[in-house]
Amino acid sequence: MKKSMTETAYDILSKSEGPQSFIELWSSVVRDMGLTPSQADNQIAQFYTDLSMDGRFFSLAGNRWDLKSRYSSAESNVDTDSLSVEDDEEEESEKEDLGEE
Repeated sequence: MKKSMTETAYDILSKSEGPQSFIELWSSVVRDMGLTPSQADNQIAQFYTDLSMDGRFFSLAGNRWDLKSRYSSAESNVDTDSLSVEDDEEEESEKEDLGEE
């Protein structure tokens, strides 16, 4: 049975000593899976999506990737306090201030 792109990436990062740039990791996946240049062009976006969604991987600054298991939970969790999401109530209040409904 053929391994998926993320399984291949997991194996590659497991054998590496640290993070790899996305392009470096993708090049290794392409080589290990024997993808043609056309197949690689068609699959790169899906690979990035799969990598982002797979909880085993950790995205670092500079579009570098590593295994999440190498980092403490404090390092690998996003600080949601720094995120800004506007509440519906605030939006309604702003509309009223502008005379909109």
